[in-house]
Amino acid sequence: MGCPKEYSTKGGMGAALLSDPDKIEKILSTLVKGTRRPVTCKIRILPSLEDTLSLVKRIERTGIAAVAVHGRKREERPQHPVSCEAIRAIAETLSIPVIANGGSHDHIQEYLDIEDFRQATAASSVMVARAAMWNPSIFLKEGLRPLEEVMQKYIRYAVQYENHYTNTKYCLCQMLREQLESPQGRLLHAAQSSQEICEAFGLGAFYEEMTQELNARRAEFLARTPEAAGEPAEDTSGIIKMAVKFDRRAYSPQITPKMCLLEWCRREKLAQPVYDTVQRPLDRLFCSVVTVAEQKYQSTLWDKSKKLAEQAAAIVCLRSRGLPEGRLGEESPSLHKRKREAPDQDPGGPRAQEPAVPGKLCKKPFVALGSGEESPLEGW
Repeated sequence: MGCPKEYSTKGGMGAALLSDPDKIEKILSTLVKGTRRPVTCKIRILPSLEDTLSLVKRIERTGIAAVAVHGRKREERPQHPVSCEAIRAIAETLSIPVIANGGSHDHIQEYLDIEDFRQATAASSVMVARAAMWNPSIFLKEGLRPLEEVMQKYIRYAVQYENHYTNTKYCLCQMLREQLESPQGRLLHAAQSSQEICEAFGLGAFYEEMTQELNARRAEFLARTPEAAGEPAEDTSGIIKMAVKFDRRAYSPQITPKMCLLEWCRREKLAQPVYDTVQRPLDRLFCSVVTVAEQKYQSTLWDKSKKLAEQAAAIVCLRSRGLPEGRLGEESPSLHKRKREAPDQDPGGPRAQEPAVPGKLCKKPFVALGSGEESPLEGW
């Protein structure tokens, strides 16, 4: 109940809950009764200390295990001073542990400051957010490490564990802060991949070396299954499988494997491809099976979106049949000519002139998304 951002408060969440003590009590009581796990909550302070203490007493009676307190009001931001006095008053009032929050910058700049902030608030412990983002080595008892050293180490971890470059970039920007306008900061701001981030910090050679190592590990792992080497393999269900993914950068502009497959089916007078896509509840990834001429094709690698999964399935079909898939240097000329030909010259017939029908979003955790009536242009 501490987030003051509009995307939370306009939905009645975050700090907006602080104005509805009845709802707070109902939520916390339900959680405490419904789980054996310790339940905690986090709040901001209210406009008056009296109201704040009244609220935390009511919260304590729900049976929660601890409460974290950000010592600022809902409308206040980091530039406003944190109220150590308010947190102390709460800690002295309650019998459950109180976790102090909001001390970054003004109070916490190195490891020893964490304990000083705890003592100033009489809290049982301290929650550190921004100071840890600025320099994670704040948790080292021997003191802060140079920022350049910390960023270099962080980048190496990010590449080694294949962290998405946008998250890596965000964290590095938080570390650079006022140095974002420096030459290195500008290079970081312009980076559009993990490789470009590494190059901005002089780690280009490390990126190449680690990429080769990761690819070798991946190849070794995939080689344990018959479909992994990129060769088609048919399992007991009759589905031809390969371990492939669709990378937009490897394909010609405006051309996709699904387009190539649809074009080939039309030329061969076959029914259009039918895609059946499911979403895995555990990690919300997608897998698609495409049926062409009564044969099913599937990639064994799960994708982050329905469209990417369908493109991967189309690639399996095209590769197993030895057909062009639209990769750079092998696009099918007919895909370009179709836009200029008259309707009676179009090998696809009138259907090629039909408008695209937007695909429907998957809202269920595990449900078939494709159907025989799906628009052939969906996902292009």
